[in-house]
Amino acid sequence: MRVQERSIDGRVLGRIVIAGVVALVLLPVVPLVMHSFAGRWLYPDLLPAWWGSRAWRYIFAPRSMVLEAVGTSLVLGLSTTFLCVLLGVPAGRGLAVLPKRLRGSFEFLFFAPIVIPSLAVALGLHVAFVRWGLADTLVGVLISHLLPTLPYMVLVMASTFANSQNELEYQARTLGAGPVRAFLLVGVRAAVPGILTGGLFVFLISWSQYALTLLVGGGRVVTLPLLLFSFAASGDLAI
Repeated sequence: MRVQERSIDGRVLGRIVIAGVVALVLLPVVPLVMHSFAGRWLYPDLLPAWWGSRAWRYIFAPRSMVLEAVGTSLVLGLSTTFLCVLLGVPAGRGLAVLPKRLRGSFEFLFFAPIVIPSLAVALGLHVAFVRWGLADTLVGVLISHLLPTLPYMVLVMASTFANSQNELEYQARTLGAGPVRAFLLVGVRAAVPGILTGGLFVFLISWSQYALTLLVGGGRVVTLPLLLFSFAASGDLAI
């Protein structure tokens, strides 16, 4: 009975902790939702003076820039995620099987674009893309988003393959499958949780890029973060 009571108490405590964490995560969203319906909200008023739906009507207008920016952000985020999965999965596998001495050197090379400040990277990319005709284009912005996202994908996949058991892949090779086929049909399937985790990180990083998109896109490729900063700078917190 005591063991059962302790297990029940542990479950209740765990649920309370989870509920507290969820509340802390969602709590900052409450003022944002209130601001979106606030017609006028001045300090030190605890609540808005009056409510309205002006911001929501502006967002969902037929020719709203916000909806267009959301579509551009989705295209960039999904395309960046696809390319990072396509390049990061085999790169992570190769990094996982390297000796420890070589692995450290290659990890430093992979993470070099993250160590350098993003503003310096964006300025250098913009100069190169102007010469190559990729400046102010969606393709140029997509390539620039690979720099801060691909290293994370490679790191996640390297950790996934390093911690996974490769016996099934070895068995597939002993049964006649080639190395590429065994990797695609067995190794990649076993690494699906890592691919989903890395893909989520990549999408979120690409979705929130501001400096790279602004400098490489030249203001012609408008994403949601660009509109967010412009509305915040203008003081229109409702939108």
